[in-house]
Amino acid sequence: MNTAILAQSLYAKPTQELGTARGIEYKAFSKVTARLASWNEEEDSFGCLAEALCENQLLWTILGADVADKGNGLPEQLRAQLFYLTEFTNHQTRKILAKEAKPAILVEINTSIMRGLRDCADNFHEVPK
Repeated sequence: MNTAILAQSLYAKPTQELGTARGIEYKAFSKVTARLASWNEEEDSFGCLAEALCENQLLWTILGADVADKGNGLPEQLRAQLFYLTEFTNHQTRKILAKEAKPAILVEINTSIMRGLRDCADNFHEVPK
């Protein structure tokens, strides 16, 4: 699957109403996290996991690039923490692909991010750009 198709599938089809940026991020994390969480070592191929890991890594790469941009409106400390999680996610992905770790930690991190996106959306209304 090429990067453009993967990005489109993670974020939404252009004909759909997109909603807020946080809503889009939540949906992307939700989709990839569900794939990681549902992988069963005894029933599913390692290729299925590798594909989900690649989608997760692409999502985190996009997020990392966004928070590294000086124009990002998030507080500097939060941006730094999210960038650190991008690096950690990349490191863990390499370990999982080398069969030295399991995907549970990535599921846990993504779930925490989703919780933060949901909590933030409950307390914040985005202003359209």
